[in-house]
Amino acid sequence: MRKAVFITGGASGIGLDAAKRFAKEGWFVGLADINPAGLKAALDAIGPANGATYLMDVRDRTAWDDALSVFTTAAGGRLDVLLNNAGIAVAGLLEDQSEDEIARQLDINLRGVIAGARAAIPYLKKTPESQLVNVASCAGIYGAPGMSIYCATKFAVRGLSQSLEAELAPAGVAVKCIMPWFIDTPILAAPLPGSNAQLSDMLRQGKVKIYPVSQATDTIFKALASKAREHIVGGAGKQLAFIARFLPGLLRRRSLVPE
Repeated sequence: MRKAVFITGGASGIGLDAAKRFAKEGWFVGLADINPAGLKAALDAIGPANGATYLMDVRDRTAWDDALSVFTTAAGGRLDVLLNNAGIAVAGLLEDQSEDEIARQLDINLRGVIAGARAAIPYLKKTPESQLVNVASCAGIYGAPGMSIYCATKFAVRGLSQSLEAELAPAGVAVKCIMPWFIDTPILAAPLPGSNAQLSDMLRQGKVKIYPVSQATDTIFKALASKAREHIVGGAGKQLAFIARFLPGLLRRRSLVPE
């Protein structure tokens, strides 16, 4: 029987690239997103025989329950991997972000991940050697100025993954946390508050490294075969993790935070 993976944010970016890879490897793929046109194109890209689409908002727990019930039935009762990938970013100072922008980041990036884990756990427990894969970010390693709420949600996803690893281990469910550096996906089109510029513009002006989406997918597949919980995407992210651990004062100075 084919293994089954359910992917949120599956219509673009990391989710879509991972879906293509899973389908190529012979998996049955569930594609979830809020973009109907994107979902149709994504299913065409992986081949209609290799998956199914689910128009849903990750903030809606009822939608989660309905989608996973239908998907696991189509997959023969299996859920080998839940890839909790959907997320958004709003760049800018905290004082410049609207209440709606703050709430959307908290709801999608954190509450959506929690809702997905809660809905998926019963199915994961029924599937031998299953895995819960949460996509966090290198923004969960050290808090960057101009990304306070985004960083807060990604720190939270790291903590959630750490707790769930211990909670689910007795049931044989592994938990992985993927932490990408900046990846060339539509999330980089996030607008800067009070400006016509995008997050990608800010990054390129600062000569910040941006990695291809294929590196994130490669890391996800390596993580599935690894016993480690956390997996960083990109050399710049690994360097950040090293500096954050051994030279935290350097990061503070670079962020213009007084010691």
